Amino acid sequence: MSERLTSQMLVSALVRRAQSAGGFAAVLHKGEAMSGAIVVQIVDRGENVGLFERVTGLDGKTQLVAVGPNNISEYSVLSQYIERRTRIDPDIWFMELDVADGQRLAAELLCSA
Repeated sequence: MSERLTSQMLVSALVRRAQSAGGFAAVLHKGEAMSGAIVVQIVDRGENVGLFERVTGLDGKTQLVAVGPNNISEYSVLSQYIERRTRIDPDIWFMELDVADGQRLAAELLCSA
């Protein structure tokens, strides 16, 4: 039986990796430590790229899938989305990642675990 990393470990590792790459990462909503879903807001030099959720496909492999509203450049739109999702699933994690090639970095760490 293989050991799975917890959501909290994955989020913490992604924060450390972003910071060591000269970027910024922050937890916007802390979810359930063991197995909460993880949504990452990818930002590139202050410009929103999108929201990506770590999901497990039918083949059992994890991947990042675009989620949420298309226009999250307005903070209120992002804030409302986070509020809506956490009301439905209080265990979900939301984080912001502002680092060069953030989507690749998030996919490497979150989808290899």
